[in-house]
Formats: sequence, structure tokens, C-alpha cells
Amino acid sequence: MHFLPENIDNYVVNHSQEEPKILQELTKETWQKVLNPRMLSGAFQGRVLSMISKLTSPKNILEIGTYTGYSALCLAEGLAKNGTIFTIDKNEELETLQNKYFEKSEYRDQITQFVGNALEIIPTIDVKFDLVFIDADKSNYINYFNLIINKMNAGGIILSDNVLWSGKVVEELDPKDTDTKILLEYNKLLKEDVRIETVLLPIRDGLTISRVK
Repeated sequence: MHFLPENIDNYVVNHSQEEPKILQELTKETWQKVLNPRMLSGAFQGRVLSMISKLTSPKNILEIGTYTGYSALCLAEGLAKNGTIFTIDKNEELETLQNKYFEKSEYRDQITQFVGNALEIIPTIDVKFDLVFIDADKSNYINYFNLIINKMNAGGIILSDNVLWSGKVVEELDPKDTDTKILLEYNKLLKEDVRIETVLLPIRDGLTISRVK
């Protein structure tokens, strides 16, 4: 969903940095071969992720929800020298496509992939994170936050995607809609948790930036 008028949205995209060629290729192949290609971060949001990463120069990044690897490559652009991005996805069928583009990129040696349940994998990663991107199953957003908040360095950034959920967060709640219910609780948590300061940006489907105090 676009929360800005289409002409304004197009102007914003057209006056932002273009995505690297490798990401254009990955986007094309994702749309050709993978179910639900709309799950891609996309060129504009990808440049936002890249910029945030470059501004913070993180040593350790955690990404929850790799999909085909687009956002991981965007975030890797800002990694500190000898930094690492740990990326987790439960869909083993996507691992080959992820690897194809990770191998093509200049960041292959800095990317550590995990396939499986993020709730089980995150506690096994024995590092403190400078940047975390949460973009997986919405029903577990609160669980992911609770797992990573004490693994963050002071000043670390937590990015949460899809927090506007196609505008459903401001519509009457369907009692059967668990994802929207959890996102409403999650957005409230990010606003009220005293350990972080948060701003919600109406970028594409909503992107929250939370800074750890």
C-alpha cells in the first residue's frame, strides 16, 4: 500500500538513489520464480535500509526474515569492516536463490545464513547487535523483540517492517485477524517501552525505527 499520493510517491522514488544492478537482477528473478514477490523490500525501501546501515556502520546486524536476500544485501552495504550480518529464514527452498546473489555480491564472506525457526536460532547467536531488521511472521513480532532487546548494544537500531499492515492498524479489528492484533500490540510496545525511543515512518507498508537507549 502507498500512503502518499501516487504522484508524490513516484517523485520520491525518482529522486532517490537507484538500486544497484545486482538488486535489479534479484528483483526480476524473484518476480519470475518465487511466490509472493511483493514480500521484497523494493528499490525505495531498500535504499532506506542501505542508508540507515551506512549511517550507523554496524559491526553485527541481525535480519529476521531473509526471503530472497534483497534486504540482507541492502543492509550489508553499511557493514563495518569485518562486520557480519546474520540472516534467518524458515523457508529452506529459498536458500539456493539467496546464495546465488550472495555469491555474486561483494559481501559473501560477511553474510551468515540460518534456515529454521528464528525463535530457536537467535539465542544461539552469541554477539551483541548494532542493527536488527524484523521482517518475518507478524504474529511473532513481540516475541522477536523480547528476544533481541537484551542483545542490543546501546545506541543500536531496531527496524520493524510492515507495521501499518496495509492500513489495517487503523481499521476496525476483525477478531479473527491475529496478525493485525499482534501488530497493534507491538506498535504500542515500541511506543511505550522505556528502553527505546521510536519513530514510525509511513514508508511503503510502514517502517519503525527504534533506538536503544
